[in-house]
Amino acid sequence: MINSITEKLKAFEELLHIMDELREKCPWDKEQTLESLRSLTIEETYELADAILDENLEEIKKELGDLLLHIVFYAKIGTEKNSFDIADVINNINKKLVFRHPHVFGEVAVESVTEVVENWEELKRKEGHKSVLSGVPNSLPAMIKASRVQEKVRAVGFDWDERIQIWDKVKEELSELEDEIENQDHEKTESEFGDLLFSIINAARLYNVDPETALEKTNRKFTKRFLYLEKETLHKGRELKDMSLDEMNQIWEVAKESD
Repeated sequence: MINSITEKLKAFEELLHIMDELREKCPWDKEQTLESLRSLTIEETYELADAILDENLEEIKKELGDLLLHIVFYAKIGTEKNSFDIADVINNINKKLVFRHPHVFGEVAVESVTEVVENWEELKRKEGHKSVLSGVPNSLPAMIKASRVQEKVRAVGFDWDERIQIWDKVKEELSELEDEIENQDHEKTESEFGDLLFSIINAARLYNVDPETALEKTNRKFTKRFLYLEKETLHKGRELKDMSLDEMNQIWEVAKESD
């Protein structure tokens, strides 16, 4: 690692020069637009998320580099459009960070993370955000969006008095879902499924669990066990479709022991 600020700035300067060269001389880089980079940026973000879940620091480093390249790329295009450059991007975030952290750069005193978040939301409204929810992107995946919405409204006091109260809400939503399933009303069943999921996500937040991370870890655990099931089935010279559920469950239990 480089500890010197001067060396870090030099490395960033080299990246800017490389971007200039690529934009001028590489056929692929020359053709890129803000729109064409969008899907690639999303892909790189998910790759970073995978590396974080894997706790792979080497991959995290690489994926952060890829994302940084995208930021520099967008700024380069902004320069060509005479709209903004990388200095504008950095200066903008510098000003925002100083403004939104008066407890660090000003005279405001805070005693908890909750107070920091509450102040943050209040400052955002002073910046012109008309709603507490205005900063939640429409294109966020539904589970992440639900979590962010709940975090946002919590910052203005719209939350349970005691987190244990959420379980009554979960039970209520489950009961309502069961009623609609029994009524065989598909539209209302879908709605109640959404309400139940929203309340479960709320419970996760209240117990300091990131629901997206928790679900992805379960996805990976299930995938690992199922791959073991497939491998053992093939090893026995059989196919899953020819096995009973009890037979599959026996192998599944062995797979669980290896978690």
